[in-house]
Amino acid sequence: MKFQRLSNINTKRDAWVEINLDAIEKNINALKNIVKPSSKVLAVVKADAYGHGSSMIAPTLIASGVDYLGVASVDEGMELRNNKFTLPVLVLGAAPVWAFDYAAQNDISLSLFLQEHLEAADLTYNKTGLKTKAHIKLDTGMNRIGVGKDEAIDFVKKVQSMQSIELQGIFTHFACAEDEAKTKEQLDIWNYIISNSDTKGLILHCFNTAATICGYECDNYNMVRLGLSIYGLIPDLPKSCGYVPKLYPAMSLKGRIINIHNAHKNKGVSYSHTYITNKETTIATIPIGYADGVDRRLSNKICGMINGKKYPQIGNITMDQMMFDITGSDAKEGDIITLIGEDMGESISINEWAEILGTINYELICRLKARLSRVYTR
Repeated sequence: MKFQRLSNINTKRDAWVEINLDAIEKNINALKNIVKPSSKVLAVVKADAYGHGSSMIAPTLIASGVDYLGVASVDEGMELRNNKFTLPVLVLGAAPVWAFDYAAQNDISLSLFLQEHLEAADLTYNKTGLKTKAHIKLDTGMNRIGVGKDEAIDFVKKVQSMQSIELQGIFTHFACAEDEAKTKEQLDIWNYIISNSDTKGLILHCFNTAATICGYECDNYNMVRLGLSIYGLIPDLPKSCGYVPKLYPAMSLKGRIINIHNAHKNKGVSYSHTYITNKETTIATIPIGYADGVDRRLSNKICGMINGKKYPQIGNITMDQMMFDITGSDAKEGDIITLIGEDMGESISINEWAEILGTINYELICRLKARLSRVYTR
């Protein structure tokens, strides 16, 4: 056989995302060490667990002791329920009123912040006899969704008086957790609302990954929400932040070489010939392109790794393929090129791509899911 299958990973396409479940377990354990013992942990698995596969990593999250799963929509919550996960699930975003019945019937908690949400809960109760399980979302400065400071205390009282709602918690979200001063402003509003509300028996959560790592002063919480850090990546942190736990990126991006050929000097590579060879060049092609979530603007700016050595990507990244200058390598068709991850002591982080593109690592890991198989390892 021409191709050398040096890996025991076999997918229907010679390109895949590899998820290391050991890394996720280590990350949760490291993060739990910096969370106060009395605090619960919500693992954010929205956007298919930031591209890592929510239903596939959920057993690892549960075995590692998380208490809640956070999603963006009722549909995302239903994927977990359909896969028989019984852990509490909270929809962190806005759910349409027609989905309240569905959520109640499938034990999915919703975020409440509008009068129409309360009306929908009443309709659901009258129709099904089921209470809407809910957390009230406060807007303390994000200016996205939530009950504002002036209405919040009355809104909490109203929800607590309703027979149709089982109020489980109250939460807010920091807009600039990397900015100590702005976060303190939001914490002041949060503390004011919580201190003037009856929160006995409720779950209170305002800390995201950055706030949890930085350990902002706050007594009014008993659950933290961990997202990016679970997957081994760090968000922006304030300069004053002290100890940062060692985390392990769980995601790698890999592809097998499907073709190797030689090109003479002064030959153009790929569409528009944005790269011209400056020597006799050995070119390797892998079947990963911008339709797989690799931004075309990374063309001629990134590397791939073969056996612990980096080789430059050359020419425009196309819809389905990209090329590398592997001159001097003894690589063969079927060998693996690692775009993100570790390879024999060398590593390439998704953060490097984010810096090139002027964006955040969150966005890029969520993109890598369109056509790429997920392979789970330990």
